[in-house]
Amino acid sequence: QVQLVESGGGLVQAGGSLRLSCVSSGRTFSMVTMGWFRQAPGKEREFVAAFRWTDISTYYADSVKGRFTISRDNAKNTIYLQMNSLKPEDTAVYYCAAKQSASFLRLEVDDFDSWGQGTQVTVSS
Repeated sequence: QVQLVESGGGLVQAGGSLRLSCVSSGRTFSMVTMGWFRQAPGKEREFVAAFRWTDISTYYADSVKGRFTISRDNAKNTIYLQMNSLKPEDTAVYYCAAKQSASFLRLEVDDFDSWGQGTQVTVSS
């Protein structure tokens, strides 16, 4: 079993930046792909970004491409989501997730095995 704990959320003005962190513990070696998702009020949870440990590949949703960057620190068992040029529509609860599969073809909510508790990001206009 893998435990994921997010941090770094907060309130920021449009155009600002935040960096989210996700620390993993437990059977982390079994989780090949890490991802960030978000859920805005009244909306379904959606994919944001993914990182694959095996070849250091990344993948982004079109809505965040060029603004967000996913990265990792192996020594700290941590992945980050650097969010720049934030917009009000980025407001959501952001979740860290992990899955055993290396496939970037399947990045839906149901494809991920473990989830964190979420961290709130609010972008004011």
